[in-house]
Amino acid sequence: MSRTTPAFTIAARRVLVAGGFDEASVSIVDGVITAIGPFDPDADVVLPDDTVLLPGLVDSHVHLDEPGRTEWEGFATGTAAAAAGGVTTLFDMPLNSVPVTTTPEALAAKRAAAAGKLAVDVGYWGGAVPENLGSLADLAAAGVVGFKCFLSPSGIDEFGHLDADQLEAALAEIATFDGVLIVHAEDPAHLHGDGALGVHYADFLATRPPMSEQAAIEQVIEASRRTGGRAHIVHVSDGGALDAVRAAKADGVRLTVETCPHYLTLAAEDVPDGAGAFKCCPPIRDRANQDLLWVGVLDGTIDAIVSDHSPSTRELKEQGGGDFGLAWGGIAGLQTGLAAIWTAAAGRGIPLERVLPLMTEGPARIAGQPGLGEIAVGAPAHLAVFAPDRAWTVDAAELEYRNKLSPWHGQTLTGRVERTYLAGHEVFRLGEGVGVRAGAEILHTLRPTGAER
Repeated sequence: MSRTTPAFTIAARRVLVAGGFDEASVSIVDGVITAIGPFDPDADVVLPDDTVLLPGLVDSHVHLDEPGRTEWEGFATGTAAAAAGGVTTLFDMPLNSVPVTTTPEALAAKRAAAAGKLAVDVGYWGGAVPENLGSLADLAAAGVVGFKCFLSPSGIDEFGHLDADQLEAALAEIATFDGVLIVHAEDPAHLHGDGALGVHYADFLATRPPMSEQAAIEQVIEASRRTGGRAHIVHVSDGGALDAVRAAKADGVRLTVETCPHYLTLAAEDVPDGAGAFKCCPPIRDRANQDLLWVGVLDGTIDAIVSDHSPSTRELKEQGGGDFGLAWGGIAGLQTGLAAIWTAAAGRGIPLERVLPLMTEGPARIAGQPGLGEIAVGAPAHLAVFAPDRAWTVDAAELEYRNKLSPWHGQTLTGRVERTYLAGHEVFRLGEGVGVRAGAEILHTLRPTGAER
């Protein structure tokens, strides 16, 4: 559909602009913010005093699973969940779709599957696997924003993991066009316990110890240091690994890291027996570890908080009668991320404006899209209306996901997205759901390094 909208102004007593909240009116023309001025009580849209106007969230780590495994999620339901969670831009992972996004042809198939279904803007990650090393520039030229790799088995046979030499080769290749390699960092030498484990979460947790992350992250740091390639560590769950990240950043290594709402708000001590909805890799760890992650959030070591929304069917999550060894690993968290993070942050006395940039500007930079995730003149009018004091109880059956599963089911969270605007279109309203599907694709432009740049 057309992104053109009539000019209008939205006013609020609290608007997040330039890192702080202030009264303001935001003028929008053809989907772009054209002016930010004083609060106007006669604006076209005046928000209730108990809401705040936020930039639309950016989520750089989402598995929408289409084509090929659309029964797990899909572009229609996944982008609806994003809009309901205040996310206006997301970046889709190269697995678990079939085919995996490791060739330009596979990217074309994914783009065709997305056509007409997008409630929010969507970009695409490519995959770096043993079979396509040496031809990553072709996939970059087709429009992916970067490349995802695993250092341990992905769980998907068609998406193989890289060994140490292949990791270094991928970083060196990607450095030639100033791309980014995002890495699932678990060292297989420290993983064990394949197969049935039983219903006790502690037994699963023991199979993926912190050392698996620490060793893999150190491997990425050294490979990035040697090649000059830009690396990003996805879904860091081990707070103890952050010291190595701090040291690497101080040394000038081109490294960024993310963590996820489930690591910052859920704790191993509270996972019920047989609750496959909580299983993910790397795993949710204990509260003491969670405290270390929050230190990383506050001191700037962690660059982004993203969902790693990775759903599957109920049958896969509950197979084996709740056996944590057999359940599919992946958290459904796209719609609840903002509320979960704000609930936890508020409980720690952390203001909303401290955590919001890690859910907006931080993920945008990781995906190579600076300028997204902020309310500023010239920025797209991607906005979320958020009621920070509104308490609600998560009912998985009411979420927009194709498979109604959530580890936050039954929890009372504080903060609710009431409206979401995409390029000036109201694409979601609480109680009414998704209205229009105004989402567009984001295709990255290949930028050669050196004299050609």
